[in-house]
Amino acid sequence: MSAILQARGALGRETLQTARLTLRPQAVTDAEVFHRLWTERDERVPAHRKLDAQGHPTVSDIAARIANEASARSDLLTVQDAATGEAYGYCGLIFEDNGAEGEPEIAFELLRSTQNRGYATEAATAVLAWAVSAGHDRAWASVWEWNVASRRVLEKLGFVDSGSDRPASEHGRNILTVTALRSTPAVIDPTQGGF
Repeated sequence: MSAILQARGALGRETLQTARLTLRPQAVTDAEVFHRLWTERDERVPAHRKLDAQGHPTVSDIAARIANEASARSDLLTVQDAATGEAYGYCGLIFEDNGAEGEPEIAFELLRSTQNRGYATEAATAVLAWAVSAGHDRAWASVWEWNVASRRVLEKLGFVDSGSDRPASEHGRNILTVTALRSTPAVIDPTQGGF
């Protein structure tokens, strides 16, 4: 098995700690928070990322998906307050070959009530540090042009426009960004604001 394949899926079994956050494997009890993320999404996101007319996915649908992935793999970790244990959202890696083959894409989403405190930057920094330790040299991120908060986080982490946008759609321009992980800052001051 290649080193890349060995690294794939391993993040979902890790627990990462930062100054203010714990990033841990997802649990069925996270379903309610993840459902809230679905309800808070911008109206411009594609339909498959929003609740449908029947209100799906429901909390039960999300809980079932988490339970099924627990036996398979999930590379998205739950982001929670290290002191209180309150879940805020998720951050992790996905391997859908949006960039070069075998290179991860970072994904993060936090509840609106927790934004502008630097949590997304702090969580993503920990995930990227893990990616370096797993042997990855680059990471990718796709972001909607209108998603200014996420674009700011990615800029702080050293992501730059790759020049390989996905085709524009009615949802806007989807920018594919990339960073060389060896040059990603090891420590980012979360008190400097941002997502």
